[in-house]
Amino acid sequence: MNDTALLLCDLQNDFIHPDGAYGRAGLGNADIAAVVPRLRPLVDAMRAKGGWVVSTHFTLVPGKGGVPFISPHLRGVRPFLTKGDFVPGGWGHAMVDALGVADMAVEKVNFSAFYMSRLEWVLSRAGVKRLLVAGIVTNGGVASTVRDAHVREFEVTVLEDGCAAFDREVHETAIAALRPVARIATIAAQLRETEGFTARG
Repeated sequence: MNDTALLLCDLQNDFIHPDGAYGRAGLGNADIAAVVPRLRPLVDAMRAKGGWVVSTHFTLVPGKGGVPFISPHLRGVRPFLTKGDFVPGGWGHAMVDALGVADMAVEKVNFSAFYMSRLEWVLSRAGVKRLLVAGIVTNGGVASTVRDAHVREFEVTVLEDGCAAFDREVHETAIAALRPVARIATIAAQLRETEGFTARG
């Protein structure tokens, strides 16, 4: 499994934890919260069997006085975002504790984790050719990252119950739209495959 990475997109405190930026704004979501405990057995299996666990971290880069650079689009849809939210090295920027510490963590500044980041470089250095993609949100960061991985010729599997959006119908539509560029699987099926691959090895 050393050529395979479980790519966890934006499973950060500021998105998911009740005390994070989105939780304080009342944007908690049961579907998104449920993703973390569902993923934990696969995260543990990947660590135990020699695969990589890679986390991506949406980042608001601070400018003068710590005031973050926020795009006009994001400012329009998430006006509550402010100084201290998604700041590099901060609690809110970190992956949720329930998933442990990733082998590699990559900051991102837009939807796709490949856009102006070091993700492609670190995956290449690690010898990763297969990506198992999970995280939030399905129609945003996940979909953009999966499509960019596809054009970079990674073998991509999207874990449909390892992803979520702020609306279930939007999630389902996004998963359907990714079928031409990625294999779609459940966490349970991927867990069986991971454990079976290791047993044969």
